[in-house]
Amino acid sequence: MEKFEGYIFTALCSTNFLISCLLFSRVTREQREPYMDEVFHVPQAQKYCHGKFNEWDSMITTLPGLYLVSVGVIKPVVWLADLTGQVVCSTAMLRFINLLFNCGNLYVLYLLICKLHLREKTRTTSRRVLSALSLSTFPVLYFFNFLYYTDAGSTFFTLFTYLMTLYGCHKASALLGVCSVLFRQTNIVWVAFCAGTLVAAKMDDAWRVEHAKKRDEKSPVSQVPLSFSGAKKTTLFALEFLTSPGHVKSVLLVAWPYAVVGAGFLVFTVLNDGIVVGDRTSHEACLNFPQLFYFLSFALFFSLPVSLCYHRALRFLQALKKQPLFFLFVTCVCLLLVWKFTSVHKYLLADNRHFPFYVWKRLFQRHELVRFLLVPAYVFAGWNFLDAFKGRSLFWTLAFLACLLAATVPQKLLEFRYFIVPYLMYRLHMPLPSLPRLVVEFLLYTAVNAATLYIFISKTFHWPDSAATQRFMW
Repeated sequence: MEKFEGYIFTALCSTNFLISCLLFSRVTREQREPYMDEVFHVPQAQKYCHGKFNEWDSMITTLPGLYLVSVGVIKPVVWLADLTGQVVCSTAMLRFINLLFNCGNLYVLYLLICKLHLREKTRTTSRRVLSALSLSTFPVLYFFNFLYYTDAGSTFFTLFTYLMTLYGCHKASALLGVCSVLFRQTNIVWVAFCAGTLVAAKMDDAWRVEHAKKRDEKSPVSQVPLSFSGAKKTTLFALEFLTSPGHVKSVLLVAWPYAVVGAGFLVFTVLNDGIVVGDRTSHEACLNFPQLFYFLSFALFFSLPVSLCYHRALRFLQALKKQPLFFLFVTCVCLLLVWKFTSVHKYLLADNRHFPFYVWKRLFQRHELVRFLLVPAYVFAGWNFLDAFKGRSLFWTLAFLACLLAATVPQKLLEFRYFIVPYLMYRLHMPLPSLPRLVVEFLLYTAVNAATLYIFISKTFHWPDSAATQRFMW
């Protein structure tokens, strides 16, 4: 069966690469010149191709991981094929690097699914393969496979980092984590998550021991207690664990490679006076708590085929009935956060080439009360998000939520690209969906991909003060 599954997956990878190449060819023919952020990335990569490693565009905010990998791949190919002229490090050749990352993402996603759902290995061949294919075509990620952006490579190295953590190869994981940070500095959050899973495993063991001593079987170890008493109990235990020298030592013995990466990143942040390397005024961190709510809504929409069902909706209503004061408190907190901590970036209001511009204009700007009226939907989206983790351990869930907060809340700009890795992590850890649900999910992603690529290629427009062709994109 495993050999048969290998044949199926190999055929699927080949088919996926062929279709992606055809789409890549069409996109490149329609948009030959660098577009949007490519106007910064492409010239910078071309400087690296020509050996000018000391020249840097001050408008670029990320580290040079994408350019280094591009040169590392292209230079040997150019030498072997004896290529010369404008084709070397052209826009098309640089974009093609992301198609290679697309193949890598499909393979890493498949390995992650196999590792995370090891107990469900029997009779799930088609579900594992289709789940990996579906996630590799996740619309926001898949779209940027055709442009020279950092997203495909950033996602690949982040997922690869987590895969090595699951296999217990922590030194390799830390090294890959450095590579992911070189693509996007905020990936340090997911390196921290990898370390956090090790801490969570130790805390879960200690939690089980404590429960066994007290013979407390009322609150399941695997669930986050959605109550005030449960939150208090969890907080006190976490503080006791993290202040215990014995526990801290046992964690550091395993997680020290991640601690080295974290210390190195801290030194970089101090020396650089921040994590952004360019265009600092447009990329300032802030407390934008509604960004978490936008992500939860985003995750609810794209996971609808595999997460929502009649029974889950019924469980939500039962939870409301059982703990009305708790949900009322959560709703009030959300209202307060929306009222006091909503930040709107100037790019969101000004750049009509991005889909978030229209989401904000046609939904949030319809009336000043809209952002408050959406809070009940946020509460449901948050509950649905947590319910998907009910099979996960208590402290693993808390570690994931802490990293999710760190990855979303400081971002002032609403841009769906920032949700790619958090969403994939969420979706990977959901119970493996049934085959019909996976088919519906794949069809949804395919439809969205077809629509966005069609709009990008066909629905062009021009600004009054510019002759350049503008296109709609994520």
